[in-house]
Amino acid sequence: MTRVLIADDQALVRTGFRMILTARGIEVVGEAADGAEAVAAVRRLNPDVVLMDIRMPTMDGLEATRQILATPTSCRVLILTTFDLDRYVYAALAAGASGFLLKDVTPEHLAAAVHLVTTGDALLAPSITRRLVERFATPQPALHRDLSTLTPRELEVLTLMGQGLSNAEIATALTLSEATVKTHAARIFAKLNLRDRSQAVVLAYETGLITPGEGR
Repeated sequence: MTRVLIADDQALVRTGFRMILTARGIEVVGEAADGAEAVAAVRRLNPDVVLMDIRMPTMDGLEATRQILATPTSCRVLILTTFDLDRYVYAALAAGASGFLLKDVTPEHLAAAVHLVTTGDALLAPSITRRLVERFATPQPALHRDLSTLTPRELEVLTLMGQGLSNAEIATALTLSEATVKTHAARIFAKLNLRDRSQAVVLAYETGLITPGEGR
């Protein structure tokens, strides 16, 4: 059973999400009213997924996400927000969050999102992530991983991933099988210590591999 921690400063929001998830066979192992409580609860409870509000007292959800994902963990973070193109959402993706949800999400979408990220996928489509990146990213190659560890083919795959192409579209563009593209993607993630495609898109822009306007 998937285990979830809900971090939100509004008790009614936490209660509502708990009821939705529990009714769909997802275990809610704990709740947190601010970021500091969320960090402590993750260390204590080791959930599979954290539903993390951005704006909370004491410690906001962005800093909590950074702290949770700064150490090796299988926990995934889904950001909760009332804004669909919030600067903080972008910063959370750069910190390793696996996607974001609007707080008015339907019960079905909420449960599906939790299940999706537990499989290792990012919730956001690459093209949506690219919109966030184009709006907020500033090339900072010195602050990020060395792309020289990638093979020429892996660099091609990362470039196309950064442009918002799916695995199937990358396979067509490079005349490869989709399985081969998935293998290249997995190696890219491992070499560059990335969690998923969303972080890969952010990295492609912030290292200058892709510039705004090159995506789809």
